[in-house]
Amino acid sequence: MISLSVMRLTVGLFLIVGMVAMSASGNAASPLVGSMKRIDGTDQDLSDYSGKVVLIVNVASQCGYTSQYAGLQKLYDTFKDKGFVILGFPANDFGAQEPGSNSEIASFCSKNYGVTFQLMEKVKIKSSPIYKWLMNKSLNGVKNANVLWNFHKFLIDENGLWSGSFLPTTSPNSLGIKNFALGK
Repeated sequence: MISLSVMRLTVGLFLIVGMVAMSASGNAASPLVGSMKRIDGTDQDLSDYSGKVVLIVNVASQCGYTSQYAGLQKLYDTFKDKGFVILGFPANDFGAQEPGSNSEIASFCSKNYGVTFQLMEKVKIKSSPIYKWLMNKSLNGVKNANVLWNFHKFLIDENGLWSGSFLPTTSPNSLGIKNFALGK
């Protein structure tokens, strides 16, 4: 019979080997698992975005950067047929600049900017599972990052891995974001 000490040692070794392998490869689990609610209240299986290049943006309708909705829509229109997706996450965390309900936000985005990229339901950045992953190196395997303000942009590559972020001041039509959309 195997002693309890030997079993603990074996399990411990498997855990260490697994953590070292994950750390060495930088291959943390993708945030594109499970489901979240779309802005219309329907469920969205995040694995539907597997194999696609994803730009995640926290958005707000009463922000100095709100006009970036137009640039995000243009970027989406340009690259959506090449496997590029934008997920907009309304949040009221910064300056209380997104006070509206999900239906008010959806109406505002459609009416003022013709938004057709996917908007998700309003989130609280620090408690949202996807943002926890984006901001925490122990989860994303790459880097600790903070969301500094509305329209902070995070990049997830076609393998579901954290690829970088852009400050809110970075235009959606910047060369860096366009190159990312093309998979460069």
